[in-house]
Amino acid sequence: MLVPDIFKMFDLGSLTMLAGGVLSKPGAKPAMFTGTDNPRHLRVIHALMTRPRKREELDEIAGCSNGPELVAELRRRGLEIECTRTQKMDRDLFDCYPGVYCFTPGDRRRVRAWQAREKKKANGKRA
Repeated sequence: MLVPDIFKMFDLGSLTMLAGGVLSKPGAKPAMFTGTDNPRHLRVIHALMTRPRKREELDEIAGCSNGPELVAELRRRGLEIECTRTQKMDRDLFDCYPGVYCFTPGDRRRVRAWQAREKKKANGKRA
């Protein structure tokens, strides 16, 4: 993966920079996913459970114009959501580094566990 020089300026030591400026220590255990009822979040979760998505795709799927903030909101709720920077050329032939978001295996487990808790709650309300 090619990394723009601006990212090389920061010595993060043992920390890893995730998209959206979130820092994490290696081996740090993320919190349990607290869930959401926000329709934009739900659409993005469904899309990321299917496959990795470009930032522009997340904007279209969520129905908003700030996908990175939407991802940051999901991270604050306990998901990791990795972002891989890829080198592309824009329409003016300048290098740019768009992000591709994807769930980690841990994210998938957390989302499935949250869905199971929600289903159990819904079944308990019917009784």
